[in-house]
Amino acid sequence: MILFFLTSGLFLGWSLGANDASHIFGSAVGSKMVSFRKAAIIASVFFILGAVIQGSGTSHTLDKLGSVNAIGGSFTLAFAAAITIYMMTKFALPISTTQAIVGAIIGWNFFTGNHTDSKTLERIVSAWIAGPVIGAAFAILLYITVKKFKRSTKIHLIRFESYIKTGLILVGAFGAYSLGANNIANVMGVFVPAFHLNDLNLWIITLNSSQQLFLLGGLACATGILTYSYKVMNTIGNNILELSSEAALVVVLAQALVLFIFSSTGLSNLFVKAGLPPIPMVPVSSSQVIVGCILGIGLYKGARNINFKVLGEIGLAWIISPVASGLLTFLLLFFMKNVFGLNVGRAANESAAVTDQTSSLTAIGQADASNIIKYLLFGLFIFGTIGIIFYILLENKKKREMQRSEEKFWKNMK
Repeated sequence: MILFFLTSGLFLGWSLGANDASHIFGSAVGSKMVSFRKAAIIASVFFILGAVIQGSGTSHTLDKLGSVNAIGGSFTLAFAAAITIYMMTKFALPISTTQAIVGAIIGWNFFTGNHTDSKTLERIVSAWIAGPVIGAAFAILLYITVKKFKRSTKIHLIRFESYIKTGLILVGAFGAYSLGANNIANVMGVFVPAFHLNDLNLWIITLNSSQQLFLLGGLACATGILTYSYKVMNTIGNNILELSSEAALVVVLAQALVLFIFSSTGLSNLFVKAGLPPIPMVPVSSSQVIVGCILGIGLYKGARNINFKVLGEIGLAWIISPVASGLLTFLLLFFMKNVFGLNVGRAANESAAVTDQTSSLTAIGQADASNIIKYLLFGLFIFGTIGIIFYILLENKKKREMQRSEEKFWKNMK
């Protein structure tokens, strides 16, 4: 029963994978340098790693904005945000999961009478503005650097394209890791205060309650990447601005750097030790950053090839998504509370005498839930191993067929 309340978070994770996570390889796939299948597999693996290893940093920020104190409320928030993102994805509009979940949290605050921390909201909104600007600046600087390197080394075009292809895979993996670390809080952050799972010992590592939630969210995101992200990849990769191979590399790397900066507590601590202000651990909109990166290169080239119509549609989606998510959350909370009698949360200053009827489920079922997660991981490990072996065999078969085809071609030429 306890895992049922996570289904909305898993749906939200799937929606994030289908929309936001696809952006890290959108430019690479759009420029035809990396196949969608290879990009999706790499993005899925490294997203999960980033979510589990470094995902807790930004979750505290959302907790300050609104700490959801009932599992029913967490379920409804995630469900409302997921519906909003899914509907936008149906129209191939790369909106922000951060905006959707922030709008949902504010909707919950209004419904339960909780105070919305204006300072935290200001930091998040500032990151929405700063992210694309920083991404554009990074993209322009990196693009100039790559161009100068290409001219100074006088490298052969074929070898240069080979280096670019390898670089796209490497920075794409880094980008997926950074995205998982920064954005997993959007998927599972609202569940962290309400869920308290037993530590899960996996022989090599031990996962605490938050990491188990982040792992489940990461797996849901990976599913979204593999099953439904191709359409949005093409929107990002081709419709805004047609990208060259080196521009695609720059866009992926610039976005990865921005996401990593806003999710690295170690880097923030270094800033503090150097006497500088700490870097805010804020979930950054990956869709806004990637659009900022592409727009930066477009402006550097003279803005002649930018599709401003598509850009306007994306900008409109950014405005609609938090408002729509907040309103939908408010309506669904009213429905869940009055129709199903579900405790969706209370104001922080109210008495806790009327407890969440699902809290006992949390206390009773946390050990069982952790065991289910353990068996799920074991099954995924076996399935993943079989899948990797099958993929390698399939690739080798394609290479052999290609080699035979080339030999036959040259033989006929003679």
